[in-house]
Amino acid sequence: MNTYDLIFKKREGEKLEHEELKFLIDGFIEEKIPQYQMSAFLMAVYFKGMTPEELSDFTNIMVKSGEEIDLNDIGGITVDKHSTGGVGDGVSLSLAPLAASLGLVVPMMSGRGLGHTGGTLDKLESIPGYRIDITRNSFKDQLRKVGVAIIGQTKNIAPADKKMYSLRDVTATVDSIPLIAASIMSKKLAEGSSGLVLDVKTGSGAFMRKTEDAKKLAKAMLEIGRYNNRKMAAVISDMNQPLGRSIGNANEIKQAVEIMSGKGPDDITEITVVLAGMMLQLSGRQKDLKTAQKAALANLNNGAALKKFGDMIEAQGGDRKVCSNPDEVLKQPEYSAEVKSPENGYIEAMDTRKVGLTALSLGAGRERVIDKIDHSAGIEVFKKISDKVEAGETLAVLSSSTVKNMEEAKDMYINSLKITKDKVKSPELIYDIIN
Repeated sequence: MNTYDLIFKKREGEKLEHEELKFLIDGFIEEKIPQYQMSAFLMAVYFKGMTPEELSDFTNIMVKSGEEIDLNDIGGITVDKHSTGGVGDGVSLSLAPLAASLGLVVPMMSGRGLGHTGGTLDKLESIPGYRIDITRNSFKDQLRKVGVAIIGQTKNIAPADKKMYSLRDVTATVDSIPLIAASIMSKKLAEGSSGLVLDVKTGSGAFMRKTEDAKKLAKAMLEIGRYNNRKMAAVISDMNQPLGRSIGNANEIKQAVEIMSGKGPDDITEITVVLAGMMLQLSGRQKDLKTAQKAALANLNNGAALKKFGDMIEAQGGDRKVCSNPDEVLKQPEYSAEVKSPENGYIEAMDTRKVGLTALSLGAGRERVIDKIDHSAGIEVFKKISDKVEAGETLAVLSSSTVKNMEEAKDMYINSLKITKDKVKSPELIYDIIN
């Protein structure tokens, strides 16, 4: 085979066969195919797309480029969840132990935050002692004993995706639906779960700003999963405003404890219950989604999910006292500032990406992988879309270990809001469920 011919073939919109895709990926990993040719291929995919079969082959070849985790000897039904990311999206923190408390085995390999979105690993690392880098054997042993583990992805999971993503990042091909789908699913398939529930975000704080694009991405990932004999389901959910009221790392751990104590904000509690119900339904333990959601809500209220969270934290070296007294365990900010409303009215819109960038400027996130995070930094949101506000009323509280960017952050947060005199409706939380 010839690399030029395969690039030309894809440029013309033709379907590449399994062996042709394998030739490209293997050649790129082995550095027989130069970066400029792979960049040209990725751009051809960006414009011409892939057929469902082609995309599944492409993804599966990336899976085979590294190690795969076999969870068949774990016992129990393994179901994972993946979110495409957003602001205040700490759902996994409470969802994973909740699902485990309902009898599922939840092997979750998560990532770090980058840019305006938060990362589950960064949030968990705000708990003193919590280890994300346990060995594969320890990971599997914990799943047997506790039923849930949230760890970092190993370096050997889908190495082709890692190498390819670095090119996509600098060639304007990141926001290609087939390439996003292949990137996410190559890692999830390699992690070994028999089932996967997807939370695909849409709106001003999501990578898929348009709902129709979010649905296309969800359907592409569902097709890949089913092609590889995985049980799949997806929800399309709103990211036109932050989830919950807490943004940041320690902030979101504390909020997760509140959710698992039956005292969390309505929106993030609702989506946690919906996703847990979908995981139960996907596993076959519950056939009816409403019954599954009722069981999930009960375990948030009766302490079962919180106990499982504590068991997971303790198993991974963390201080489980965070479950009973988070303020004593988590790092507290040295500085805080209130953001006041400049006028009377109603919040009509929030540029959620700007809200995330505000948290980033306070130290809650990173622009580069090497940047250090301030786990105490973040935002407490008191007013969201449709809420009535009065001039001088507190809209949010910003916090950080440094006062350095506080005034700029206040201005940035105010500029993320649109206030109107007319009443407005709050956006729907869940747009669609795709089974």
